[in-house]
Amino acid sequence: MSRKLVRPREGRMFAGVCAGLARRFGTSAGFVRLLFLLSLLLPGTQVIIYLALWIIMPNEDRHLVAGR
Repeated sequence: MSRKLVRPREGRMFAGVCAGLARRFGTSAGFVRLLFLLSLLLPGTQVIIYLALWIIMPNEDRHLVAGR
């Protein structure tokens, strides 16, 4: 299993950011999604960070091709 920060093709709900973070840190995607939803109750820039990660994190397929 890859420990790099990429957005996986399988297990996505929206963009794959939470699934990628969960895979990278060895936890379940559901747990990361729940933490993100709970964080929305607090003031902050959670949505902006999510959008930035969506742009910055490469797709899993693109990452695998570049790593050859």
